Amino acid sequence: MFQSSDILVIAQNRPVMLGEMELLTTMEKQIPGSVEYSILRYRLNPQNTIEDTGMLVYNYQSKAKDKSLELLFCVTGNAYCSEKKCGGGICAKTGSISCSDKVNTIDVLSFKFSSTYLSQFVKGKQIVNKSDEVLAFKHRTSFSKMVNLCNRTRVVLDNLVNHTYSETLENIYVNSQLQTLLLYGLECLIDEKAEESFACKFLASEAEREKISKAREILLQHIGEPITIKELSRKVAINECYLKKGFKEMFGTTIFDFYQGQRMEHAKYLLYEKGLSVTDVSALLGYSSISHFSTAFKKHTGLKPCELLMR
Repeated sequence: MFQSSDILVIAQNRPVMLGEMELLTTMEKQIPGSVEYSILRYRLNPQNTIEDTGMLVYNYQSKAKDKSLELLFCVTGNAYCSEKKCGGGICAKTGSISCSDKVNTIDVLSFKFSSTYLSQFVKGKQIVNKSDEVLAFKHRTSFSKMVNLCNRTRVVLDNLVNHTYSETLENIYVNSQLQTLLLYGLECLIDEKAEESFACKFLASEAEREKISKAREILLQHIGEPITIKELSRKVAINECYLKKGFKEMFGTTIFDFYQGQRMEHAKYLLYEKGLSVTDVSALLGYSSISHFSTAFKKHTGLKPCELLMR
């Protein structure tokens, strides 16, 4: 049976065992009757160029306990604060996402879905294709298949790594993201030759899609330093109109709504988890006044910052 510990990463066309790299952080969790997952973060050697990969692994054995479906990913291009106590890319020193003390990393993510959890999606339904066979564990042979690491999948992986929820809310959020990840992973079984299709024709170019993805990264880096769409378009070298249309199609939201949502989620984290004052959070997020911050926060969460602190 294939195990997540068997994962290899490719550096300059040379296979590299994970044991050869420095492990920075580990997160392992099991949601009973659903999925067990682990997220391992390694230091990326600047001399190596790692290829991002995704894989679906179907484990079928005659014994029920040996049946499972795994999604495995190796993703690079992330930079995180080198402080051990930092989490989700948020600096423990400043409380901000912006941080000068960062290291490049590679994340290895493993998600193992149980047969009990997966079978509920096809219970009582006619088996009509391979994805149905896999979910019902009617396919009698183990196999592995490469998964397309499209932008949608990358967004979900980023959400799983960088969210700020805890306890019960974390379970709800993680479950929702895992179902989305499972959906995208199973698409490789529907049509191996299927490619992403976009209404905006310019998004057919991988180079243009990379520009849109880069714009999203820049927005996340400027949570405390507001940036205009004009400035953003210049940084990624794309027309403002194309940037707005492309962003909406790729990520399902406008640039403004995405940016505001990320800022307010970060504000919730700073207020509720870090215990910062409303004044401090307002300043960290670049608001000119506390009242402007309070208005934006209530519009997003339905609560005033002070009401959140009283909970």
